[in-house]
Amino acid sequence: MATELQPFKDFFSPQSVGRLSDYMLKVYPDFKKKDFEKSVFDKHWKDRELKERMRHITIMLHDFLPADFRKASKVLRDCVLQMRKEGIESLGIEYLSLPDYIGVYGLDDFASSVKAMELITQFISCEFAVRPFIIKYDDKMLQQMITWGSHPNHKVRRLASEGCRPRLPWAMALPALKKNPAPILPLLEKLKDDTHEWVRLSAANNLNDISKDNPDTVMRLFKKWHGKSKEADWVIKHASRTLLKQGNTELMALFGFKDDGTVKHTGFKIETPKVKNGGDLVFSFTIANTSKKPQMIRVEYAMYYLRANGSHSRKVFKISEREYAPNEAIATSRKQSFRPITTRVYYAGRHRVALVVNGKEVAEAAFELLK
Repeated sequence: MATELQPFKDFFSPQSVGRLSDYMLKVYPDFKKKDFEKSVFDKHWKDRELKERMRHITIMLHDFLPADFRKASKVLRDCVLQMRKEGIESLGIEYLSLPDYIGVYGLDDFASSVKAMELITQFISCEFAVRPFIIKYDDKMLQQMITWGSHPNHKVRRLASEGCRPRLPWAMALPALKKNPAPILPLLEKLKDDTHEWVRLSAANNLNDISKDNPDTVMRLFKKWHGKSKEADWVIKHASRTLLKQGNTELMALFGFKDDGTVKHTGFKIETPKVKNGGDLVFSFTIANTSKKPQMIRVEYAMYYLRANGSHSRKVFKISEREYAPNEAIATSRKQSFRPITTRVYYAGRHRVALVVNGKEVAEAAFELLK
């Protein structure tokens, strides 16, 4: 993994580019290794960030591979096959230019690109490269991905799901699938019982993406699948995080989180009504099952962070999800850090925290964040 001493962009190094060009030369004798490496490490190299370095290598590869994409894609395939012969089973981010090449230069050659992605994704994922093809070829590409959903290699099956996620992070948007995910539902139907956890997790992430724009569609699937297999139930649970945090009542009922008045809360208290910048908010409460039967209870809290314009943004954090015995009560104390992080700016002033039980806010209190 990258560390503070080695940013991810530095995985694209003279050593890694040299290894790539060595493999290219083995399968394509006309490859001009020294000229390629010189073109990669030009005067602007140090100023480029991760994606810029990847794309620059892709463009430089194009200058040294056959102009005809069909021939160039064969070189790419031969390159990874050579790696396989030498015992390499997977590739790191320093080889991202291989799938990127397909996404950039293969868009007008569907057949060659599909063939290349099917092989290359078994070594390094083509989830980003496939998305321009979904936009251009629509149903044709999605039908190919449904076919991939039955592929014997689990990495190809994962590509089928991951590549068409409507909200895949860092990836090209797929607005048509955000609006109407129906074309990918047959694929997810197929993958919900996949034997490989990695594939099922991708299917769950896809469904979680869909739930943000089409919650009713996802709930219909969940109700249809629930209890049919342990694999499908696993997918449902992992796909439910957004709807659970939203307190979706249908989903709460599906998971057995009841709202029958037997779950009680007491003693919700802010222990630190004034929080120093960089310090911790501390709050406590007790949850009790007053029923004579065991009961599943999900406990969360919602932070209402103060924004620069005076409004608040809500973020939900899970505390626990477990079965409470009859008449069982559990006292809990929780901390929420206000130490500086790169993904959030904390503004001094009045913030709020709410206790959430089985999807409903049952108590709320305010506290002050000091400068």
